[in-house]
Amino acid sequence: MNTTFTIPTRGPACHDFTAEVAAWLRGIGAQEGVVTLFVRHTSCSLLVQENADPDVQRDLLAWLDRIAPSADHPSMRYLTHRAEGPDDMPAHLKAAILPVSLQIPVARGRMQLGTWQGIYLVEHRAQPHRREVAAHFQGS
Repeated sequence: MNTTFTIPTRGPACHDFTAEVAAWLRGIGAQEGVVTLFVRHTSCSLLVQENADPDVQRDLLAWLDRIAPSADHPSMRYLTHRAEGPDDMPAHLKAAILPVSLQIPVARGRMQLGTWQGIYLVEHRAQPHRREVAAHFQGS
């Protein structure tokens, strides 16, 4: 079974879409297997991360900005890809170090995430986007 999740974004943020994936799995009657998620863009990422304290997401985004600040920052003057704005190449760098696909086991119809885990699309660009995440469930 396959589907696509569309996630609207409005700048750098962690967008929790765990509930949407869980609802889809319930809707298709998934019981035992694995769900694979793949983001169809090169300037955002997927991540399983803590969903209890929003400071975790804020700190993650701040850390990513320290690693790859805007191309306008003096430390990034070596970047040559600037055609789509000063946030584009840093977004590609961030996406290169975070996953763009996830596999999550499903048992008894539920994803086997930990108590404080959620599934996030991590937006790295400043402008609004409509991100697509392809999903595939393979049952046993």
